Amino acid sequence: MAMLWKSKHLYSRSCRLKSLVVVAAAANCLVLGWGAVQRLAQARERTLQGTFGSFAPSFSEEKNLESITVDYPEQGSIFPLEITPPTFLWRDGSGNASVWMIDVAFTDGSRGIRAKSSGAHLTIGEIDPRCLSASNELPTLTPQQAADRTWVPDATTWEAIKRHSMEHPATITITGFREGQPDRPLSRGTVVIQTSEDPVGAPIFYRDVPLIPSEQEEGVIKPLAQEDLPLLSWRLRNIGEPRSHLLLTGMHTCANCHSFSLDGKTLGMDLDGPANDKGLYVLTATGPKMSITNQDIISWRSRRDETAATRVGFMSQVSPDGRYVVTMLRGLKKDLANSYFVVNFKDYRFLQVFYPTRGILAWYKRASGQTQPLPGADDPRYVHTNAVWSPDGEYIVFARAEARDPHAQGQKLPEKANAPEETQIRFDLYKIPFNEGNGGTPVPIAGASQNGMSNSFPKVSPDGKWIVYVQSRNAQLMRPDSQLYIVPTAGGAARRMRCNTSLMNSWHSFSPNGRWLVFSSKSRSPYTQMYLTHIDSMGNDSPPILIENSTAANRAVNIPEFVNIPPDGMLKIDVPAAEVYRLFDEASDLTSRGYLQESIAAWKKVVEADPGNAKAHNNLGNALMWQGNLAEGTAHLQKAKELDPEFDDTQNDFGVAFFYREQFRIGLQRSDCGAIISYGKKILSLAPRDAEVKKAVAKCDQRKDSQ
Repeated sequence: MAMLWKSKHLYSRSCRLKSLVVVAAAANCLVLGWGAVQRLAQARERTLQGTFGSFAPSFSEEKNLESITVDYPEQGSIFPLEITPPTFLWRDGSGNASVWMIDVAFTDGSRGIRAKSSGAHLTIGEIDPRCLSASNELPTLTPQQAADRTWVPDATTWEAIKRHSMEHPATITITGFREGQPDRPLSRGTVVIQTSEDPVGAPIFYRDVPLIPSEQEEGVIKPLAQEDLPLLSWRLRNIGEPRSHLLLTGMHTCANCHSFSLDGKTLGMDLDGPANDKGLYVLTATGPKMSITNQDIISWRSRRDETAATRVGFMSQVSPDGRYVVTMLRGLKKDLANSYFVVNFKDYRFLQVFYPTRGILAWYKRASGQTQPLPGADDPRYVHTNAVWSPDGEYIVFARAEARDPHAQGQKLPEKANAPEETQIRFDLYKIPFNEGNGGTPVPIAGASQNGMSNSFPKVSPDGKWIVYVQSRNAQLMRPDSQLYIVPTAGGAARRMRCNTSLMNSWHSFSPNGRWLVFSSKSRSPYTQMYLTHIDSMGNDSPPILIENSTAANRAVNIPEFVNIPPDGMLKIDVPAAEVYRLFDEASDLTSRGYLQESIAAWKKVVEADPGNAKAHNNLGNALMWQGNLAEGTAHLQKAKELDPEFDDTQNDFGVAFFYREQFRIGLQRSDCGAIISYGKKILSLAPRDAEVKKAVAKCDQRKDSQ
């Protein structure tokens, strides 16, 4: 319970507290400036005099107090006005204290606050049992965290602290005692904080993910197994509330990188289609209750421009006015099957590395459905990625590097992030005019290019003055060594930001007013958390502020982004389109396993749910033809061509899968290991989890080795 400084136990020790003010002032002069220190000392003096009077006995024995180290918040932290009470963390060097007095001194002329704390130890927090796996571990406290004591101010106390530290530093002094001996302090430590007048002013949209490494499939972007995808969630966090609001979960497909128009009215988001298709993109209006249907989804694969190619990037960005999307395509050559380096690790802490090694930038116009390369960012000699818009939509900032093959012949795959076996690539930041899609000449951004490091994931401040980006030794974004840097948009000296933590700093986003930055870090836990930092008009930032209770302790915060809407501007997102993809994958699985009747029934469900799906009509037609139902099968094949005149997949996986199954069964009947191995491996390329085929192939391999 907080209260003003009134304690008869400390009456006889006011002199020593006065002396402490001088010591504290000297310690804080570099942080606050001498004028602020004098105001702080005077405020402390006035409070002491008003509480204890002028009696000042000797207090020399306090020189022997042990140190208290305040681990959080850091010295000089700036809190947003809206944020809920934080958890203060400290370590007590005395080892004997069992109760702590928290004294808050203000420099705005207000009287101080005192609170008593039992200093409960830090705990792990809530666990989501659905995310427990043999391939991950429960979060644990580090030795430092295990030693930490905690204090969470009650709401009234915290509001008072914020109100009186508004643009005026407040000093929080923590003093340790033995219970029942309030006149014998054992330890002491201080931290200086303040509250900004700049509001955050917008909620944060983010993905909430389990960290469950999946089985490695070479060249496949798949950090989660299919059965774990429904655990993905999307949330909206108003930092003025203690917890986030769940918007979406339970999908059987993956949605990931997202962006919003400047006014918050348009959402763009990458969405995986059937069979892990990475070429789909959602464009839809935001609102309290949203429903994403097939009409809200575009396919980069189905763009019919002569330069069309398959999208490989994963950071498509909606323009500030919502009229365009800038994305990444593999390039003008459609045979560039391998244009990105991807490895899924067994280590849940960094379970994937992914970055493009070839690709161009292209733009999509919503009004016409047109997609074209962006001249100046379409040079096949380079890989162009991470494109973002300037606030006025006049230019695009992106990362560029010399193009290369993702894998060298005989190259060993790395077993962990930042291992030397990774394909080495270093990106530089460039700026190019958009010019209504006509592009221009790309110009390197001085300070964020040719600096011996890899520079990626730029974000332009809403006033257009600054670019915050990620710097690492290799590749981009989510690296163990990734650090946030800030550079003038026009180029200049880049500065390492003060908010950086000890491990992985990335996935950052500016608030609509440009005064706050949200970002992700693994400094406290392998399960990523999100933080805030304040950025002033000169680009100076403050120590990181944890956004607490963003998810369970064994789940990770991913891709946080401010969205310019009210706190209740998004309440629920439904994705009927994803249900079609689930049905599609179920039908494909039945097909690959050779179940003809069941697959026909499944494909009919897909066609019923999505009548305009050309591939579903094609697959159903092929299945019916194999069944001998020529008339109905032909009708669906014709429908597929009608829906998509360029669809040439009329003899696709269906016929191939059933043929492989038939030959495999003949091999089993004849005990022909040659056929079993040959066709079994082909089946496994379509259905890698087929245990029966795996067992038969392994048995024949053993027999072959023993001969």
